Amino acid sequence: MIRRNLEHPEVKMTRYLAHGGGIAHMILTTQCLETLMFLAHASVPPGNKLLGHVDPMEEIYIIQKGRGQMQVGEEICEVRSGDSIHIPIGQFHELTNTGDEEMTLLVVAGLIPSVDGI
Repeated sequence: MIRRNLEHPEVKMTRYLAHGGGIAHMILTTQCLETLMFLAHASVPPGNKLLGHVDPMEEIYIIQKGRGQMQVGEEICEVRSGDSIHIPIGQFHELTNTGDEEMTLLVVAGLIPSVDGI
């Protein structure tokens, strides 16, 4: 069994700036997930955003706390705690914290098909 949380020393060592506007930590990676690339925890301060970008993998954002605006491709919608957003491979996406509190979310990423042979 592999158990991790944000206080685990290995997780703390993975802290990084996520797309210009948030702080993220890798909780689980391919080290223990054979069919997923990673599970990360991210936080976005009020008024900040995860800058628009395109990834070569499929992702799911799960909003744990806060509210904001999510753009995937040409679609824009309001998101809040409890929402899950699917981001297809190669789609432009950007998340803005429009609330007065820190937004926290989990990011689940699938394997990259061309690299991982799936």
